[in-house]
Amino acid sequence: MNREVNHHHHHAPPDYNRAFAAAVVLNMGFVVVEAVFGFLSNSLALLTDAGHNLSDVLGLLLAWGAAALAKKKPSTRRTYGYSRATIIASMFSGLILMGAVGAIGWEAVNRLFTPAEPVGRTIVIVAGIGVLINTATALFFFSGKDDDLNIRGAFLHMAADAGISLGVVVSGLLIIFYGWNWIDPVISLAIAGAIFLSTWGLLRDSTNLAFDAVPRTVDPEAVRSYLVGLPGVSTIHDLHIWPLSTTDTALTAHMVMDTFPEGDEFLAQVAEVLEHRFGIRHPTIQMERSGSDVPCHQAEHCAD
Repeated sequence: MNREVNHHHHHAPPDYNRAFAAAVVLNMGFVVVEAVFGFLSNSLALLTDAGHNLSDVLGLLLAWGAAALAKKKPSTRRTYGYSRATIIASMFSGLILMGAVGAIGWEAVNRLFTPAEPVGRTIVIVAGIGVLINTATALFFFSGKDDDLNIRGAFLHMAADAGISLGVVVSGLLIIFYGWNWIDPVISLAIAGAIFLSTWGLLRDSTNLAFDAVPRTVDPEAVRSYLVGLPGVSTIHDLHIWPLSTTDTALTAHMVMDTFPEGDEFLAQVAEVLEHRFGIRHPTIQMERSGSDVPCHQAEHCAD
């Protein structure tokens, strides 16, 4: 006889609505400022950066939309709801950032061979404003960047923009006071390299989650050892651990036991340990009798 018990705990993700709203408003305002001053000063650099910042606003909207979808209740058709939208959004955020790295690198290489005109004070001042706005916006998402890939993507977008603007300020001042036109592409390449390194982890992790890989925060061998070591458990099979979103993890396992425990206290304790020790909030455990004359179909087709 099989006995299957689900322990699904629904935890509401942190509310970043105000952070996203403030970030979008501030950055859209800065895009308008850059575009206006770029047009008035006939600065292609400012106009180009305005376009880049507009793409980051779209990235913020993507992350915001995914966070909102993740809060929608499950339905009979979508039994896990829309929480996977956060994984998709973080993957697209990584792709957008990689595209920005390519654009920055290409422009920097071109400037190495064809030095740009000296940076004007207007550009330095506007870029300085960008440093303040983008740094403040990045801080909105700082606390959640290590726990949620979707929030991490938003943080990296803003941190990258702050770095780019800071590079413009530094290179602009050096060009104005020392005439070092070559410093602009060098700093741009350094910033592109830093963005690439930070974005690579985001893109790698989000792609793995999209293919239902075990989240990096969970040690599957430690989970297996814990389950096999439980009293009365002889073996387990069909163990699967996968992400429901960028913050929630699910598990299914077939637990072969010599004798079944009485009541559900045993399963409740297992669920509590899986959540607090491994961060797995959605475990589904199926208990099977050792030596049963009814073989488990999944045990015949899995490596566990």
